[in-house]
Amino acid sequence: MLKRLLDIILSLLLLLLLLIPIVLTALAVKLTSKGDALYWSRRIGKCNTIFSMPKFRSMQTGTPQIATHLMNQQSNPNSFLTPIGSFIRKTSLDELPQLWSVLKGDMSIVGPRPALFNQDDLVSLRTEQGVHTLKPGITGWAQINGRDEIPIPQKVALDAYYLAHQSVWLDFKIILLTAIKVLRRDNITH
Repeated sequence: MLKRLLDIILSLLLLLLLLIPIVLTALAVKLTSKGDALYWSRRIGKCNTIFSMPKFRSMQTGTPQIATHLMNQQSNPNSFLTPIGSFIRKTSLDELPQLWSVLKGDMSIVGPRPALFNQDDLVSLRTEQGVHTLKPGITGWAQINGRDEIPIPQKVALDAYYLAHQSVWLDFKIILLTAIKVLRRDNITH
C-alpha cells in the first residue's frame, strides 16, 4: 500500500517537473518522423497479464516488435531509428510516458522492466523465480546493474534479488542510482 502511494506521489511530481521535456520530446518525435509521437507496446505485467505501455517512438513505424537483442541477430536495430531515436533512447526521454502506466496502476516506479509480449524466455525464467508476482517498473535492480548489456539469466537473477530484498530504502537507492546512470548514459547500447 505504501509503495502504491509513493508511486502515485512520485509519478505526479515527475510529470509536473518534466512537463516541458515531455511536450518538447513529443513535438520533436512528431516533427522528425511519420506516425504518432507515442508508441504503445504490448508488455507483460504483474502475474503475466498483458498491458499496453506507452513510450515515445524512437523507431520508424513498422519496426518489428521484438527485443533489441533478438533484432541484433536479424538486422541492425540502428537502421530502424528515427532521426532523434538514438538521442531520446540515450537520454531515456523515450521512457517518460511510462509515468502514465504508473498512475494507472499497470507499473511501478521500481520493479523488473516489463518484458515484451513475445519474450517467452524471459517470462518463463521470471515465472520460475516468482518475479512475475511483482508489478513491472520504469527502473529496477537489473537496470542499474547492467541494463541492456547483461544476459537474460543474469537479469532474472537480479530481478529475483529485488523480489527477495524489496523495501522502500532499496527503491530509493535504485531511483538515485538510475538518475546517476541516466545522466552518465551508462549501459545504453542504442
